[in-house]
Amino acid sequence: MENTDLQTLWVYLSTSPLTGLTITLVAYLIAYTLHRKTGTHPLTNTVLVSVVLLILMLEITDTEYATYFEGAQFIHFLLGPVTVALAIPLFQQFAQVKRLFIPIILSMVTGIVVGTISVLFIAKLLGADLATQISLSARSVTAPVAMGIAEKIGGIPSLTAVLAVLTGIIGAVIGTQYLNLLNIKDNSVKGIAIGNSSHGIGTARAFTLNTTMGAFAGLSMALAALLNALLLPWLVKAFLIVSG
Repeated sequence: MENTDLQTLWVYLSTSPLTGLTITLVAYLIAYTLHRKTGTHPLTNTVLVSVVLLILMLEITDTEYATYFEGAQFIHFLLGPVTVALAIPLFQQFAQVKRLFIPIILSMVTGIVVGTISVLFIAKLLGADLATQISLSARSVTAPVAMGIAEKIGGIPSLTAVLAVLTGIIGAVIGTQYLNLLNIKDNSVKGIAIGNSSHGIGTARAFTLNTTMGAFAGLSMALAALLNALLLPWLVKAFLIVSG
Protein backbone atom coordinates (compact mmCIF):
# COMPACT_ATOMS: atom_id res chain seq x y z
CA MET A 1 0.00 0.00 0.00
CA GLU A 2 1.40 3.40 -0.98
CA ASN A 3 1.97 6.23 1.49
CA THR A 4 -0.91 8.22 0.00
CA ASP A 5 -3.22 5.27 0.61
CA LEU A 6 -2.05 5.01 4.22
CA GLN A 7 -2.60 8.73 4.75
CA THR A 8 -6.08 8.49 3.27
CA LEU A 9 -6.86 5.53 5.53
CA TRP A 10 -5.64 7.40 8.60
CA VAL A 11 -7.70 10.49 7.71
CA TYR A 12 -10.75 8.25 7.57
CA LEU A 13 -9.94 6.42 10.81
CA SER A 14 -9.07 9.60 12.71
CA THR A 15 -12.66 10.81 12.31
CA SER A 16 -13.96 7.78 14.19
CA PRO A 17 -14.40 8.22 17.97
CA LEU A 18 -13.29 4.62 18.46
CA THR A 19 -9.84 5.34 17.02
CA GLY A 20 -8.66 7.37 20.00
CA LEU A 21 -9.92 4.70 22.38
CA THR A 22 -8.31 1.92 20.35
CA ILE A 23 -4.85 3.46 20.10
CA THR A 24 -4.95 4.27 23.82
CA LEU A 25 -5.71 0.65 24.67
CA VAL A 26 -3.05 -0.61 22.25
CA ALA A 27 -0.47 1.76 23.73
CA TYR A 28 -1.33 0.59 27.24
CA LEU A 29 -1.19 -3.08 26.19
CA ILE A 30 2.29 -2.57 24.74
CA ALA A 31 3.39 -0.67 27.86
CA TYR A 32 1.91 -3.30 30.19
CA THR A 33 3.58 -6.14 28.28
CA LEU A 34 6.94 -4.34 28.41
CA HIS A 35 6.45 -3.67 32.13
CA ARG A 36 5.84 -7.37 32.81
CA LYS A 37 8.70 -8.51 30.57
CA THR A 38 11.12 -6.33 32.54
CA GLY A 39 9.94 -7.69 35.88
CA THR A 40 7.82 -4.57 36.63
CA HIS A 41 10.90 -2.38 36.53
CA PRO A 42 9.94 1.17 37.59
CA LEU A 43 11.59 2.73 34.54
CA THR A 44 9.10 0.89 32.34
CA ASN A 45 6.14 2.36 34.21
CA THR A 46 3.02 1.72 32.15
CA VAL A 47 1.79 5.32 32.32
CA LEU A 48 5.17 6.70 31.28
CA VAL A 49 5.55 4.30 28.35
CA SER A 50 1.91 4.76 27.26
CA VAL A 51 2.25 8.55 27.25
CA VAL A 52 5.44 8.38 25.19
CA LEU A 53 3.84 6.01 22.66
CA LEU A 54 0.72 8.16 22.33
CA ILE A 55 2.74 11.36 21.87
CA LEU A 56 4.79 9.67 19.13
CA MET A 57 1.62 8.40 17.48
CA LEU A 58 -0.04 11.82 17.48
CA GLU A 59 3.13 13.49 16.18
CA ILE A 60 3.70 10.96 13.41
CA THR A 61 0.10 11.15 12.23
CA ASP A 62 -0.14 14.93 12.80
CA THR A 63 -3.30 14.45 14.80
CA GLU A 64 -4.67 17.22 17.01
CA TYR A 65 -5.07 16.33 20.68
CA ALA A 66 -8.71 17.44 20.62
CA THR A 67 -9.42 14.98 17.80
CA TYR A 68 -7.72 12.15 19.69
CA PHE A 69 -9.55 12.99 22.92
CA GLU A 70 -12.97 12.65 21.28
CA GLY A 71 -12.45 8.91 21.38
CA ALA A 72 -10.16 8.64 24.42
CA GLN A 73 -12.50 10.59 26.70
CA PHE A 74 -14.31 7.37 27.62
CA ILE A 75 -11.18 6.30 29.52
CA HIS A 76 -11.09 9.75 31.11
CA PHE A 77 -14.67 9.17 32.27
CA LEU A 78 -13.63 5.91 33.94
CA LEU A 79 -11.26 7.79 36.26
CA GLY A 80 -14.22 8.56 38.51
CA PRO A 81 -15.45 4.97 38.99
CA VAL A 82 -11.88 3.71 39.35
CA THR A 83 -11.19 6.25 42.10
CA VAL A 84 -14.34 5.17 43.92
CA ALA A 85 -13.28 1.53 43.55
CA LEU A 86 -10.19 2.31 45.63
CA ALA A 87 -12.54 2.20 48.62
CA ILE A 88 -12.72 -1.61 48.36
CA PRO A 89 -9.09 -2.43 49.33
CA LEU A 90 -9.21 0.49 51.76
CA PHE A 91 -12.23 -1.06 53.51
CA GLN A 92 -10.29 -4.30 53.82
CA GLN A 93 -7.61 -2.37 55.75
CA PHE A 94 -10.15 -0.40 57.80
CA ALA A 95 -8.98 -1.63 61.22
CA GLN A 96 -5.42 -0.51 60.56
CA VAL A 97 -6.57 2.78 59.05
CA LYS A 98 -8.66 3.51 62.15
CA ARG A 99 -5.71 2.74 64.44
CA LEU A 100 -3.32 4.97 62.48
CA PHE A 101 -5.69 7.76 61.48
CA ILE A 102 -4.23 10.52 63.71
CA PRO A 103 -0.59 9.76 62.75
CA ILE A 104 -1.67 9.65 59.09
CA ILE A 105 -3.31 13.10 59.26
CA LEU A 106 -0.39 14.65 61.17
CA SER A 107 2.21 13.22 58.79
CA MET A 108 0.25 14.33 55.73
CA VAL A 109 -0.23 17.88 57.01
CA THR A 110 3.50 18.04 57.78
CA GLY A 111 4.34 16.73 54.32
CA ILE A 112 2.04 19.22 52.60
CA VAL A 113 3.39 22.19 54.56
CA VAL A 114 7.06 21.27 54.08
CA GLY A 115 6.58 20.27 50.44
CA THR A 116 4.65 23.41 49.50
CA ILE A 117 6.95 25.89 51.23
CA SER A 118 10.10 24.21 49.92
CA VAL A 119 8.90 24.12 46.29
CA LEU A 120 7.78 27.77 46.46
CA PHE A 121 11.14 28.79 47.91
CA ILE A 122 13.17 26.82 45.37
CA ALA A 123 11.07 28.11 42.45
CA LYS A 124 11.50 31.71 43.63
CA LEU A 125 15.23 31.17 44.18
CA LEU A 126 15.60 29.89 40.60
CA GLY A 127 13.81 32.90 39.17
CA ALA A 128 10.38 31.46 38.35
CA ASP A 129 7.61 34.02 38.01
CA LEU A 130 4.77 34.17 40.53
CA ALA A 131 2.26 32.24 38.38
CA THR A 132 4.75 29.40 37.92
CA GLN A 133 5.55 29.31 41.63
CA ILE A 134 1.86 29.01 42.46
CA SER A 135 1.33 26.39 39.75
CA LEU A 136 4.14 24.31 41.22
CA SER A 137 2.61 24.40 44.69
CA ALA A 138 -0.24 22.07 43.66
CA ARG A 139 1.92 19.55 41.81
CA SER A 140 1.39 16.72 44.32
CA VAL A 141 -2.41 16.65 44.02
CA THR A 142 -4.32 14.49 41.58
CA ALA A 143 -4.61 16.47 38.33
CA PRO A 144 -8.33 17.44 38.26
CA VAL A 145 -8.17 18.76 41.83
CA ALA A 146 -4.77 20.37 41.25
CA MET A 147 -6.11 22.32 38.28
CA GLY A 148 -9.04 23.61 40.32
CA ILE A 149 -6.77 24.68 43.18
CA ALA A 150 -4.31 26.39 40.82
CA GLU A 151 -7.11 28.34 39.16
CA LYS A 152 -8.44 29.58 42.50
CA ILE A 153 -5.06 30.72 43.90
CA GLY A 154 -3.70 32.40 40.78
CA GLY A 155 -1.76 29.61 39.08
CA ILE A 156 -1.91 28.26 35.53
CA PRO A 157 -4.22 25.19 35.50
CA SER A 158 -2.75 23.63 32.35
CA LEU A 159 0.81 23.97 33.70
CA THR A 160 -0.26 22.50 37.03
CA ALA A 161 -1.83 19.51 35.24
CA VAL A 162 1.42 18.78 33.40
CA LEU A 163 3.43 19.16 36.61
CA ALA A 164 1.02 16.88 38.47
CA VAL A 165 1.40 14.14 35.86
CA LEU A 166 5.20 14.51 35.86
CA THR A 167 5.25 14.37 39.65
CA GLY A 168 3.14 11.23 39.59
CA ILE A 169 5.40 9.53 37.05
CA ILE A 170 8.59 10.48 38.91
CA GLY A 171 7.09 9.25 42.19
CA ALA A 172 6.01 5.98 40.59
CA VAL A 173 9.48 5.44 39.07
CA ILE A 174 11.70 6.27 42.05
CA GLY A 175 9.35 6.50 45.06
CA THR A 176 9.56 2.96 46.40
CA GLN A 177 13.30 2.74 45.74
CA TYR A 178 13.85 5.93 47.70
CA LEU A 179 11.76 4.65 50.61
CA ASN A 180 13.73 1.40 50.57
CA LEU A 181 16.97 3.38 50.78
CA LEU A 182 15.56 5.03 53.90
CA ASN A 183 14.99 1.51 55.28
CA ILE A 184 11.23 2.02 55.55
CA LYS A 185 9.66 -1.45 55.53
CA ASP A 186 6.07 -0.84 56.64
CA ASN A 187 3.86 -1.00 53.54
CA SER A 188 1.22 1.25 55.08
CA VAL A 189 3.84 3.96 55.68
CA LYS A 190 5.14 3.57 52.12
CA GLY A 191 1.60 3.85 50.79
CA ILE A 192 0.89 7.06 52.69
CA ALA A 193 4.13 8.63 51.44
CA ILE A 194 3.52 7.61 47.83
CA GLY A 195 -0.14 8.69 47.76
CA ASN A 196 0.67 12.03 49.35
CA SER A 197 3.49 12.83 46.95
CA SER A 198 2.63 11.15 43.65
CA HIS A 199 -1.19 10.69 43.81
CA GLY A 200 -2.92 8.46 41.24
CA ILE A 201 0.03 7.27 39.17
CA GLY A 202 2.03 6.48 42.29
CA THR A 203 -0.99 4.72 43.78
CA ALA A 204 -1.31 2.53 40.68
CA ARG A 205 2.35 1.58 41.08
CA ALA A 206 1.82 0.84 44.78
CA PHE A 207 -1.01 -1.59 43.98
CA THR A 208 1.28 -3.58 41.68
CA LEU A 209 3.70 -4.08 44.56
CA ASN A 210 1.46 -4.70 47.58
CA THR A 211 -2.27 -4.50 48.31
CA THR A 212 -1.76 -2.83 51.69
CA MET A 213 0.57 -0.26 50.16
CA GLY A 214 -1.95 0.45 47.41
CA ALA A 215 -4.86 0.80 49.85
CA PHE A 216 -3.01 3.31 52.01
CA ALA A 217 -1.77 5.15 48.93
CA GLY A 218 -5.39 5.49 47.79
CA LEU A 219 -6.39 6.85 51.19
CA SER A 220 -3.46 9.25 51.16
CA MET A 221 -4.28 10.44 47.63
CA ALA A 222 -7.87 11.26 48.62
CA LEU A 223 -6.86 12.99 51.85
CA ALA A 224 -4.13 14.91 50.03
CA ALA A 225 -6.71 16.35 47.63
CA LEU A 226 -8.89 17.51 50.55
CA LEU A 227 -6.04 18.82 52.73
CA ASN A 228 -4.32 20.61 49.87
CA ALA A 229 -7.57 22.31 48.88
CA LEU A 230 -7.88 23.58 52.47
CA LEU A 231 -4.24 24.42 53.19
CA LEU A 232 -2.65 25.57 49.92
CA PRO A 233 -4.36 28.98 49.66
CA TRP A 234 -3.20 29.85 53.18
CA LEU A 235 0.31 28.47 52.67
CA VAL A 236 0.79 30.37 49.41
CA LYS A 237 -0.54 33.57 50.99
CA ALA A 238 1.78 33.17 54.00
CA PHE A 239 4.78 32.53 51.73
CA LEU A 240 4.06 35.60 49.63
CA ILE A 241 3.80 37.78 52.75
CA VAL A 242 7.05 36.45 54.22
CA SER A 243 9.00 36.48 50.95
CA GLY A 244 7.74 39.92 49.92
